[in-house]
Amino acid sequence: MQLLNLLLLFLPVSLFLEASHAPAVWIFLTSALAILPLAALMGRATEEVSHAAGPSLGGFLSATFGNAAELILLLFALRAGLLELVKASITGAIISNLLLILGLSLLLGGLRYQTQEFNGRAAGVHSAMLFLAVIGLVLPAIFSHATGHMPFTRVEGLSLAVAAVLMATYVLSLLFSLRTHRSLFAPVDAGEEVAGPRWTLRRSLLILAATTVAVAWESEILVGSLKEVMATWGLTELFLGVIVIPLISNAAEHASAVLMAARNRMDLALSIAVGSSTQIALFVAPLLIFVSLAFGRPMTFIFNAFELAALAAAVLIANLISLDGETNWLEGVQLLAAYAIIGAAFYFI
Repeated sequence: MQLLNLLLLFLPVSLFLEASHAPAVWIFLTSALAILPLAALMGRATEEVSHAAGPSLGGFLSATFGNAAELILLLFALRAGLLELVKASITGAIISNLLLILGLSLLLGGLRYQTQEFNGRAAGVHSAMLFLAVIGLVLPAIFSHATGHMPFTRVEGLSLAVAAVLMATYVLSLLFSLRTHRSLFAPVDAGEEVAGPRWTLRRSLLILAATTVAVAWESEILVGSLKEVMATWGLTELFLGVIVIPLISNAAEHASAVLMAARNRMDLALSIAVGSSTQIALFVAPLLIFVSLAFGRPMTFIFNAFELAALAAAVLIANLISLDGETNWLEGVQLLAAYAIIGAAFYFI
């Protein structure tokens, strides 16, 4: 954590480069590096507030604001009209959580422990939610292509309907996991204990407010440099959204999942990786659909065929690996191999 905090030095550097109209590539790199520790502090502050709020409200806060840094960044990209990048980032975040982060967690945890166990019933609930998310994200594109280019107003209406259903399901899933069936999600692992709250509620709220403002500021700077960066490096919105943006906005959360797996807390690692994917699909993506209307830039759930294929493959292989309630390092290698193949495909598209 201390090493990560050193990256806060890039906060004033990125602001200086932006004010001095430096090359966009340097602005992009420094703002991306500044977002990494800010996202970590935001996540830590949310966790500390959750401890003070009690198990039910705390769980709701953690689940709702778990992807706050990424949501803020995507809101600025949406306002800038980078709709393809936003949609690619949605699929990319789900793919990176299920393949890269879960893969690293299983690999590093498996190198320390021959077999790691987790709550298979809770994993089954997450699997069903992910399949529902895939249905919601895939069907609008299938209907659009099958009917031969539906009028945009009908595509927009379908996307809004799907977004409303997904968000309602997300709210009900929180009620299920935090209130009516909390015992179902009890961990089965016996790893090292995780430290309790260390910050006061006042300190946590102040840090949460400050980091939210800072992340918003840095996100605006980063988004403003994207078009020139894409032209300089020859990258597409698709590659940036699927591979680069999720790594920037979710790096701190990713590190937490890997650390929990190394401590033999596989239930927590799965909760972070798979739960984050579920939240993005059922909450963040629908929210962006509604917000896009306010920005006057309506976004739909019409993803391209490459994104849909990669998304379906990621959900399928992650669910297959989680069926038996046990993990090992080879399963981590398999997930990482799938991510490498998908990443190479998006680079060469």
